[in-house]
Amino acid sequence: MRILFLTRSFNGLAQRLYLELVELGHEVSIEFDISDAVTVEAVALYRPDLVVAPFLQRAIPAEVWQGTVCLIVHPGVVGDRGPSSLDWAISEGEGTWGVTVLQAVAEMDAGPVWASETFSMRQATKSSLYRQEVTEAAVRAVVRAVHHFELHGANPPTPPVPDPRGRWRPLMRQPDRRIDWTRDDTATVLRKAHAADGTPGVLDELFGVPCHLFDLHAQALPLPPTPTPTPTPGTLVARRHEAVLRATCDGAVWIGHVRRAGDPAALKLPVALAFAEDFAALRPWTAADEALAPGWRDLWTEVDGDVVSVHFPFHNGAMSTAQCGRLIAAVQDALAGPQKVLLLCGGSDFWSNGIHLNVIEAASSPAEASWANINAIDDLAKLLIEATDHVVIAALQGNAGAGGAFLALAADQVWARHGVVLNPHYKNMGNLYGSEYWTYLLPRRLRGASVADVMGRRLPVSATRAQAMGLVDEIIGGTPATFLAEARSRARLWAARADLAAWLQAKQARRAHDEAQKSLQAYRDEELARMHRNFFGFDPSYHIARSNFVRRVLPSWTPRHLAVHR
Repeated sequence: MRILFLTRSFNGLAQRLYLELVELGHEVSIEFDISDAVTVEAVALYRPDLVVAPFLQRAIPAEVWQGTVCLIVHPGVVGDRGPSSLDWAISEGEGTWGVTVLQAVAEMDAGPVWASETFSMRQATKSSLYRQEVTEAAVRAVVRAVHHFELHGANPPTPPVPDPRGRWRPLMRQPDRRIDWTRDDTATVLRKAHAADGTPGVLDELFGVPCHLFDLHAQALPLPPTPTPTPTPGTLVARRHEAVLRATCDGAVWIGHVRRAGDPAALKLPVALAFAEDFAALRPWTAADEALAPGWRDLWTEVDGDVVSVHFPFHNGAMSTAQCGRLIAAVQDALAGPQKVLLLCGGSDFWSNGIHLNVIEAASSPAEASWANINAIDDLAKLLIEATDHVVIAALQGNAGAGGAFLALAADQVWARHGVVLNPHYKNMGNLYGSEYWTYLLPRRLRGASVADVMGRRLPVSATRAQAMGLVDEIIGGTPATFLAEARSRARLWAARADLAAWLQAKQARRAHDEAQKSLQAYRDEELARMHRNFFGFDPSYHIARSNFVRRVLPSWTPRHLAVHR
């Protein structure tokens, strides 16, 4: 069946749905929702059997939905309507929520229901819920709706019973999200912040400057000693890495990222970068503080018998030069211990997406910042490749893209959660050549696919397809939490292998053989020579693509590798 995806962007949900439908044998083409005229033209060119809209912010033109069944993916329970459904559900503390697939009609979110799914809510950001629970529910619902269409054509299923919570919910605006630091407890602050995380953020102030807050995390009580015995709610208490600690009326929250308000060109940045001087003036959070009041961290190490795990849930999977440096130090410490199995866990939403484009964009010289960042992540990849006295396992709880996807290949074993999506290519970022030793790591793993095909197609790859290609060794089902528990269990089995010493000897021999054939430094030099031209050369494609990406500039056309109908 021919399915046209109409979407604002090819985001994580759209990618996952695309892969699921393609693997079911459907032909899927993609058109970005740029204008009514473009949408009408796409339908005329492709003549789809069905239009699926996984992510829209505008109504589909009547000319389209009147002639072709159009299914909208709405992140709400049956009967729920409006553009801020998930925001309200988080803000109101719903214990369960849902996804509804409904047919486009003249009235917003009022068409016949084709499928629905419910899920349990977590205390998590909107973006995290969207990437995990919403996406999984949407996949189940869309697949069921498409199957019904295959069997029954344009006749929708029997209408389900509306959820009693279903109603029209208006666009959530900043007054609805406002934090009252004098009255809101930590749970309330987090609920408001979580409902806005991703976009638009909570409008507030930091260091007296209006800005949108993102990436908030609770700090456990009791608070450690501060300049005043009990910090006034709203007071900035301490700093740690890129985040600041702000007091609430019953505790505190870490604030990791901000975007200055009032400037359409402002970037979302780590607090440490957005307010460098003010940030430096705060007292640092110390090891003694952490011992007294363990709290949120974006990097930590755990020891479980003969397995050492390194967790690095960096915001949106981006890894700045500084973050790469901290991660290298953590890995070095882990490798220095007696454990012989190293488990690299990333975060629950992303394993890694490579270099930090927002931080690079904000630099006085983005080219120099890009160069420093790629060298830092290369240093990390080299450390993993050369860890010949350890079994290195990349445990992908969440998605990985670009440099992050290739960084995972530096491990001996790559284990991925079912549903994880990989984007093992660089070209979408202005024909970036890429590094992370991919020219060494990719060819030695591939089965049934060429390097040129993987790097040139620029399409996402499912965990199932990645395993068939040789990019993933094992697939483990479940949620990120259950995946991680199973990964730890399997890592312990690796540590207990009777032939572990012989396995490590064979690994050392392979690495020595590969080095004799061509040194890692030679691969790195060749890759970085191409990257240097990307960063410092006359072709500005990378810089334009990076700037458009971080500033969320809407595309003026759909890339041809996605719009196969054009």
